[in-house]
This record gives sequence, C-alpha cells and structure tokens, in this order.
Amino acid sequence: MSAVVPDHPGQQVTLSALASRFVDVESLPWLDTPSPLIKMKVLMEEPSTGLLTALFRWEPGAVLGDHEHVRIEQSYILEGAIEDDEGECTAGNFVWRPAGSRAGSCTALARSTAKSTRRPVAVSLTKSRRSS
Repeated sequence: MSAVVPDHPGQQVTLSALASRFVDVESLPWLDTPSPLIKMKVLMEEPSTGLLTALFRWEPGAVLGDHEHVRIEQSYILEGAIEDDEGECTAGNFVWRPAGSRAGSCTALARSTAKSTRRPVAVSLTKSRRSS
C-alpha cells in the first residue's frame, strides 16, 4: 500500500499492509496551499497516483481560481458554503465532480448560525494535487 498519512511517518512501519489507519486529525498541522486564504490537513495521500483525502479550511471570501479535476473531486461541506459557476454547496451537503472536469473560480461564503461562527470548512474526499 503506497497511501500514507504524511504527518504520521512511523505509522506505515508499525502497521501491516492491510491494517486500518486511524488518524488523529486534531494533531495534524494546517498546511498552506497556493491560495492564501485556504489551509488544509492531509488525511491520506497516495503520491504515485495523486490521490488525496484532505480537510480544507476556507476563510470567508477565499477564492480558488480556475482548475481541472484530474481525478474525481468529492466535497462534503461542514460549515459555510462554497460557490462556483455551476452552483452553491451549503453546509451538510455534498458535491462531486468527474475527473477531467474544469471548475471556474470557487468562493467560500460565510454563514453564521446560532450554534457556530467558525469558518467554512470542506472535506475533499478524493482529488489530485495537480491542477492547471
């Protein structure tokens, strides 16, 4: 298995090839992305294929420019909303985009509720780090 959790380097050595990998998400660092208002935590990565599972934190107003989805992109929105030229995905909803599809600029929209005023966050289940 070539998939790893990058910030848990010893885990691959101590587990058998078919063992489950439990990830302490809170302990993972928020990493910078090419978009200054977007951070991510890499939950699983398979470098040989570009497969990536990550938790993204978008500041309200963050914009991700035009890009191609080299692999399927799946996003579940935990808080706030993300909007692009095809529509808006709001908290508690899911959107997926086929491999090879292109996305125009995506923008994070702030949404306040009585329960939370935290930043919009999305979980991107499968995507590639490569973009054009």
